[in-house]
Amino acid sequence: MSDKAGVADAVAALRAIGYYLERDQQPTHRVKAYRRAADTIAVLPAAEVRARRRAGTLTELPGIGPKTEAVILEAMDGTTPSYLVKLEDAAGELTTAGRAIRAELKADLHLHSDWSDGGSPIEEMARTAHGLGHRFIALTDHSARLTVANGLSRERRLQQLEVVAELNQRLARELDGFTILNGIEVDILEDGSLDCDLEILARLDIVVASVHSKLRMAAEPMTERMVRAIANPHVDILGHCTGRLITGGRGTRPESEFDAEIVFEACKQFGTAVEINSRPERLDPPNRLLTIAVETGCVFSIDTDAHAPGQLDWQVYGCEKAEECDVTPDRVINTWDSSALLEWAAS
Repeated sequence: MSDKAGVADAVAALRAIGYYLERDQQPTHRVKAYRRAADTIAVLPAAEVRARRRAGTLTELPGIGPKTEAVILEAMDGTTPSYLVKLEDAAGELTTAGRAIRAELKADLHLHSDWSDGGSPIEEMARTAHGLGHRFIALTDHSARLTVANGLSRERRLQQLEVVAELNQRLARELDGFTILNGIEVDILEDGSLDCDLEILARLDIVVASVHSKLRMAAEPMTERMVRAIANPHVDILGHCTGRLITGGRGTRPESEFDAEIVFEACKQFGTAVEINSRPERLDPPNRLLTIAVETGCVFSIDTDAHAPGQLDWQVYGCEKAEECDVTPDRVINTWDSSALLEWAAS
């Protein structure tokens, strides 16, 4: 085995461990330990990594500890690290429900990269999504006002468009036509306007609009706020509509109050999809509201809102929720191919 191949195997093993830990909702610090170690050795010359291995000085590198060193050594010896084997053996199906709808999905239309508050580069998110069977994704990093999530300024958004264009040329060749759609998760401001100028919105393929602030507004102004955003011709998807948190490290948060019948009727009339957010701490909207959206005649987008590669596998949770509420695949926009989706979004 060449020096380069051995180090590449170690990097891949460390990232695979990170993936399984993310998928299993393990603490962030555990995930970061393995991803940080992968990043550390990935940028070093293979010969240096080999030399440090022989000298026993790998742990002198930033981010390399005894556990990550053990993974590197096993991978460089040409064997699958024992910890990775353990995680792979334990990684069963997340749920046995929702599989029929999941099999129809061609994309994930709401996910984040390390350009905003995600933990991994765009390319790693794309390659992971491809490995899970997707034909395309929409990259929807946050808009500028959400500073806590490192939202993108206008300048950074324009720069990201250029990066995605270059990356798509390579991924289309290497991943059999796989592509990244340019998107955004744009904040719905207090008055229902959007946290992004119209010129940028017009250049994007997919716009997810979400409420992230003033979540405890009274029901009437919240309804007006959401309907104004839904009616914006650039908005394609209403993201995690209640804003609730039901579990997880951020604690719990009650649902925002709004008139669901009015909001979902607006989604139907203006051709805005209702997101079924698959994150375990969200699972939004709750089934009673999702049922109203189904009965109203809305279309849906089942998305992970992933902030890390391992979270892309959570989409089946949203599929399970869709199945429980009788959402049929033909009403889910990410069962469509990219040309049909883009035509719908443009209209």
